Amino acid sequence: MEYIERFAEDVREGLSSEPKYLHSKYFYDEVGDNLFQQIMELEEYYLTDCEAQIFENNKDEILDCFSDDGGVFDLIEFGAGDGLKTKILLNHFVDNNVNFNYIPIDISESVLDSLTEDLNNTLPDLVNKPICDDYFHALEELNKLDYNKKVILFLGSNIGNFRGDNAIPFLKHLGADMSNKDQLFIGFDLMKDPRVILDAYNDKEGITAEFNFNLLDRINNELGGNFQRENFSHYPSYNPITGETKSYLISLKHQTVRLEKLSQSFTFEKWEPVFTEISQKYSLRDIDHLANHSGFKVEKNFFDNKSYFADSLWHLL
Repeated sequence: MEYIERFAEDVREGLSSEPKYLHSKYFYDEVGDNLFQQIMELEEYYLTDCEAQIFENNKDEILDCFSDDGGVFDLIEFGAGDGLKTKILLNHFVDNNVNFNYIPIDISESVLDSLTEDLNNTLPDLVNKPICDDYFHALEELNKLDYNKKVILFLGSNIGNFRGDNAIPFLKHLGADMSNKDQLFIGFDLMKDPRVILDAYNDKEGITAEFNFNLLDRINNELGGNFQRENFSHYPSYNPITGETKSYLISLKHQTVRLEKLSQSFTFEKWEPVFTEISQKYSLRDIDHLANHSGFKVEKNFFDNKSYFADSLWHLL
């Protein structure tokens, strides 16, 4: 199925559901990529700085873990984005003449092009092999091409886009494409003061809201929609019991939106929410639970100075 057709069908399914939803993966086009770069630089968005701090403070030990067998390894990053934090490790590895290949994987061609151009300029000695594809298809193809040890990076609490135990099938699928010598290095945003968490998704500059509204713009531009931004508001929430941070677009009036690509109209009641994103927050017990129920064992957890965030190194059981 072509990308635009898959996008159309996902939107049809989401807006026909009760309650309505839209897939957060469609946030990321060229405009969305740029907006997310801005989000990562926000004062309220602590996640980026915390993970960067983990890498900076622990880069020697992280390198020792990744290169424990002394052989060449593939450093495979799921959802690489601009590689901002990963460059801390890449620079350290290159400076230490480590024998490795960097393989960033992302569904956004524009962000991979920008990352490649930047790495070619700043780290010309780095072996960089970008792949524009979905995670699992790319990993399956890599398994056919070489037998190097694989260290898979899944950073930035991207695992938090799954709700609770819904991450387990994803992790099991990932484990099925790994060997016993491979490792998974996975980022988790930890439970903390609820106000700190909520502020990160409700910034005073409104960039996170703009990130959500860009999804409506994409539907208008690519699927012939007539969404009007002013008829919706962005609303984030955090549940400190479940650890779920959710984002919604709230319809401010009774309205009907037409999507020409689908030859279909969708009715929104006043105050009706459209669910757009989840960002799960975790306890250390949750991390152990996910690992153990997905066929992995936690080797070590690395923390920032405030213990807001953890990067957890796993291997297969």
